[in-house]
Amino acid sequence: MTTETPDPRVRTWTPVCRAVALLLGPYAEVVLHDATADQVLAIWNPMTPRTPGDPSLLGELDTLDPSAPDVYGPYEKLLPDGRRLSSVSAVLRDDAGRPSAVLCVNLDRGPLEHAAALLAGFAAPTAPRPEPLFERDWTERMNDVIGGYVRAHGRPLERFGREDRLAVLRELDQAGVFAVRRAVPAVATALRVSRSTAYTLLAELKQAPEPRQAPEPWQALENQQAPEPQHRHPDADAGADESE
Repeated sequence: MTTETPDPRVRTWTPVCRAVALLLGPYAEVVLHDATADQVLAIWNPMTPRTPGDPSLLGELDTLDPSAPDVYGPYEKLLPDGRRLSSVSAVLRDDAGRPSAVLCVNLDRGPLEHAAALLAGFAAPTAPRPEPLFERDWTERMNDVIGGYVRAHGRPLERFGREDRLAVLRELDQAGVFAVRRAVPAVATALRVSRSTAYTLLAELKQAPEPRQAPEPWQALENQQAPEPQHRHPDADAGADESE
């Protein structure tokens, strides 16, 4: 707050305003407005040259519907330097229910937007993976299979059931991971199961028949045998002619 004032509203709301200003640091401006005189009562972390006593330019708050919500926002505002703000305004009423003060919090969105852009840049890959560097790295194949299954099914490893683990082991086997010595302990660690569980599931997988895939529609048509034509004996036709 820039100046001291004996106004009882400032004394009442200063702890709240200071708490918000301290929590959001230099990125939030907190302003307490006089709803009757339409001027700034106090301001914390000012983002503009205005000071207590300057016009608030809030309009006629007496026209507010008493049944309307007293908290408005977040809504967007712009500063002269182009910074975008997310703002919230709260109407503070006296004991009679009349608007007494307005508490406004203006949050500078610039640092948040810059941080979001920075994180998005780190999160997005910029080039395809050079496969020649990883073609012999079986752990990369293992991670791709397990991680791909997790993302495809939206189920974390902790919630994997028996069928999930069997499906992953089948994919790992098809990817040639188990052709590498000592791959099973690494897979067990990645799946968060014991080695004995991994070996038991692998043995069960070897004994189970491969899951049959449904044939494509065109294959189903080819597999259908056409009905054999029924040939009539020539004498049957001749007999039919004689009877007419």
